[in-house]
Amino acid sequence: MGSKHNLPANRNRGPISLFAVIGLCLFFYILGAWQRSGFGKGDSIAMEITRLSNCNTVKDLNFETHHSIKIVESTEPKTKVFKPCDKKYTDYTPCQEQDRAMKFPRENMIYRERHCPAVDEKLHCLIPAPKGYMTPFPWPKGRDYVHYANVPYKSLTVEKANQHWVEFQGNVFKFPGGGTMFPQGADAYIDELASVIPIADGSIRTALDTGCGVASWGAYLFKRNVLAISFAPRDNHEAQIQFALERGVPAFIGVLGSIRLPFPSRSFDMAQCSRCLIPWTSNEGMYLMEVDRVLRPGGYWILSGPPINWKTYYQTWKRSKEDLNAEQKKIEQLAEQLCWEKKYEKGDIAIWRKKENDKSCKRKKAAKSCEASDEDVWYQKMETCITPFPEVTSDEEVAGGKLKKFPARLFAVPPRISSGLIPDVTAESFEEDNKIWKKHVAAYKRINNLIGSPRYRNVMDMNANLGGFAAAVHSKNSWVMNVVPTISKNTLGAIYERGLVGMYHDWCEGFSTYPRTYDFIHGNGVFDLYENNCNLEDILLEMDRILRPEGIVILRDGVDVMNKVKKIAAGMRWDVKLMDHEDGPLVPEKIMVAVKQYWVASNPPDNRTSGDE
Repeated sequence: MGSKHNLPANRNRGPISLFAVIGLCLFFYILGAWQRSGFGKGDSIAMEITRLSNCNTVKDLNFETHHSIKIVESTEPKTKVFKPCDKKYTDYTPCQEQDRAMKFPRENMIYRERHCPAVDEKLHCLIPAPKGYMTPFPWPKGRDYVHYANVPYKSLTVEKANQHWVEFQGNVFKFPGGGTMFPQGADAYIDELASVIPIADGSIRTALDTGCGVASWGAYLFKRNVLAISFAPRDNHEAQIQFALERGVPAFIGVLGSIRLPFPSRSFDMAQCSRCLIPWTSNEGMYLMEVDRVLRPGGYWILSGPPINWKTYYQTWKRSKEDLNAEQKKIEQLAEQLCWEKKYEKGDIAIWRKKENDKSCKRKKAAKSCEASDEDVWYQKMETCITPFPEVTSDEEVAGGKLKKFPARLFAVPPRISSGLIPDVTAESFEEDNKIWKKHVAAYKRINNLIGSPRYRNVMDMNANLGGFAAAVHSKNSWVMNVVPTISKNTLGAIYERGLVGMYHDWCEGFSTYPRTYDFIHGNGVFDLYENNCNLEDILLEMDRILRPEGIVILRDGVDVMNKVKKIAAGMRWDVKLMDHEDGPLVPEKIMVAVKQYWVASNPPDNRTSGDE
């Protein structure tokens, strides 16, 4: 009887309980989906919105090379469409232009140094490629062959014909590996150096070539796992740096003049001058002191050319025996002051080794020590002073820290970090940075599986920090120019200690290179760094200038500044896609991937928006 009286009550509570259970299930399902979306998973609504806004797909970006491709204008609204510059600007180098250079003194090669245009003089147009431009040959073929249409200058084939720098064959240039001071070829020259310098065992990784010609020394060091960066002034020999970069060899336009080289102290394991025509004994040895500044303790300096072997060549060089003999003696005295020990002199080659510390230095007279630090390199005047060795506690200790042999040193903690010379960077944060960049680069390779292949030989990182990107993409097929902006933390010394190369630069100005010299430009946080320092449009136009047709750009930055960058880039003949961070759409950092379209200069020039043929 009791159950009969309770039956109506149970019937009333049944539906309520059922709805309560269903409601709780729905609540926890929605809550769980929302929580998962915070980790970039499960949020189908957010993912669909992202897909529709073109942030997560790059299916219509083509990374393969093409030629004579007609431009397809995007339907996306653009605030500004950049027109092509006149074809006379095909090889425009904003900070090394000849007309501007001639207004400066010739003393100490000042006129060959960087002299950048004022803001109101900058070009706001796209630098055209020459008619017939082609994608460079992939490495290693690119070391030996360059398309004539890309660098249409034959003067070196005549001027240096007997020295085998470069030969013209049909529609290509061939580089047989010769040089003024190595007529038997770069390989034979390097073999002789290797009889004295431990090139083969990984002790020597970074090298500097001063007055490099077409950089055959650096080109042939690659197969020995040595990374050489070369420099020469603009137009001393027509297009020599352009040839070097077209071959896929690290190089920049530069000169030993009155300002410091854009490198930190103790950068290079080896430096050479092969008939580079630098007056080493002038200005009380200031240029040799600058080489000493960037040469690592225990590093080597090679001199081949005047005045070495002057007894054989004095008539060819049209100089007197007395003059050349006095010059060599002066170099020997300077080397002693710098704590360099002569290791070899035979035929045309002399080699010195810088002591590992100053404990065994026996200087005959006191030399002025430099006081400026590595923070004072950019546009700072060279001085006649000797950069002091870092302090050591024993005769056996390497000043500045001993480095592991390459490739172990690529991921070893750099001495500048382990000794605390870089503020707020520890061994632990260095290791974490490496992990992050391995993850980022893996994501890039999913976007573009050609990264790491010979398709992208010359790579630039615009804001290199600790060199994590360059280390993660390290490959025999490519090299990375690690740029450390002058307004960011000075980390370039640690990058060199990893066995990588790079230089300081201010992105408010033009880079010291020819147009179309990089296949792949990467930038992390560049535009956030410079947003309040200079015009973002100027930085993007400079990137376009130095990027090859059909080259790629990958940028990482905050969503707000990246939207501004994307809007500008959309008017630059770049195919652009904005993507989410690899950890999902809720991460405020975004990735922009772009491919520069193929187009060449109009002939004759006209007023069309398009400059293609």
